[in-house]
Amino acid sequence: MIKPKVVITRRWPKAVEAALVEDFDVTFNKRDRALTADELKDAVHFADAVLPTVTDRIDARVLDDANPRTKILANYGVGYSHIDIDSARTHGITVTNTPDVLSECTADLTLTLMLMAARRASEGEREVKTGAWSGWRPTHLLGSKVSGKTLGIIGFGRIGQEVAKRAHHGFGMRVLAFNRSPIAQDVLIKTGAESVASIDELLQQADFVSLHCPGGAANKHLIDCRRLGLMRESAFLINTARGEVVDERALVQALTFETIGGAGLDVFNGEPDVLPELRACENAVLLPHLGSATLETREAMGFRVVQNLKDFFEGRAPRDLVA
Repeated sequence: MIKPKVVITRRWPKAVEAALVEDFDVTFNKRDRALTADELKDAVHFADAVLPTVTDRIDARVLDDANPRTKILANYGVGYSHIDIDSARTHGITVTNTPDVLSECTADLTLTLMLMAARRASEGEREVKTGAWSGWRPTHLLGSKVSGKTLGIIGFGRIGQEVAKRAHHGFGMRVLAFNRSPIAQDVLIKTGAESVASIDELLQQADFVSLHCPGGAANKHLIDCRRLGLMRESAFLINTARGEVVDERALVQALTFETIGGAGLDVFNGEPDVLPELRACENAVLLPHLGSATLETREAMGFRVVQNLKDFFEGRAPRDLVA
């Protein structure tokens, strides 16, 4: 039996790679760096399936120029704004993703960023590691309390709901939620959240604003200069969604002039490149896209991709069909 040819664009956990090899003819990216547009064209030209990640921009140019053999893009991750869905449909290419399995870990990291930003943990760690700490004193690195504050969540899907549960039940926070589609009453009760009618209303009330909305053109710079201006001077912006959702230059201005209290970011526009001005902001906690970075989660994501591939090549509808 001839195994389908599969290109995996980055290295995955060993257990998942071993499972892929059992059922597929796999080509690995042994250098484990983001593929160029030309390399992606080559991949979709000769492989039956390509397994991209957020670092792989598969747009119309890649697919149109490649005369693709690929029939499925089995994405490793929930978000798929890096894939041109309309172009994939035009070429008859199925697209899948990996929902559910990373919600808890991304929610955990969201709370990590909230605590680090509010309690100035990064600044404190830098002092200790560089030998600059001169000892305890009553006014040293005074931060902001998290417990009992108001958290505003923009995008109330699986991850947003997990954040709400942790914040409300764990930290006694009031949770405000904005979502493009109505939020079911039982979901609000379970998460301890209140629905608000607009993003602007949420921004004016929240001590912490956490982004969990999709990326892509529709939400590009959703948080811009005007909306940052609606936030409280003591409020913190947290982003574990997609970098393009925030106008980073506007954020730098808000952080520099301290019109908001601080920020915690795990994603960036154009990553791994990060604005030097943003890196220079002492009141910003910056992490290298660690939202799902636990072994348990990354393995679960990979096995979800394997199952989607098996379903597709065995003639079944993949469980996690996007398009």
